[in-house]
Amino acid sequence: MPKYRWCWRRGLISGPGRPMKPRLIGLRPSINRFVPVLPDVEAAGKEPIRITYDEFEALRLIDYKGLTQEEAADRMGVSRGTVWRCLDSARRKIAAMLVEGRSLVIEGGDFSLES
Repeated sequence: MPKYRWCWRRGLISGPGRPMKPRLIGLRPSINRFVPVLPDVEAAGKEPIRITYDEFEALRLIDYKGLTQEEAADRMGVSRGTVWRCLDSARRKIAAMLVEGRSLVIEGGDFSLES
């Protein structure tokens, strides 16, 4: 199977779908890792849960600052549906972190800092 596929607008492109639109991030967190204090050692060896900067920003704007999804979407420069997907993913990951006793790492994603 060929690595590249043909798109009538752009010629040869690699990878499926449209490239991700950069999100505007208002605050890059100074703390990027949360580790639970566990009495048993077995949970300490589990893989950490990774949350992206855009998921963190959606969570911060909606749950911490109390903005609506439309206001958060305007600030991040994306659609309301994209903000909803980021928020849903972030909430699921944080719930899994709490229930499973795993650490949380905030990293990665396609973003630009607001000036």
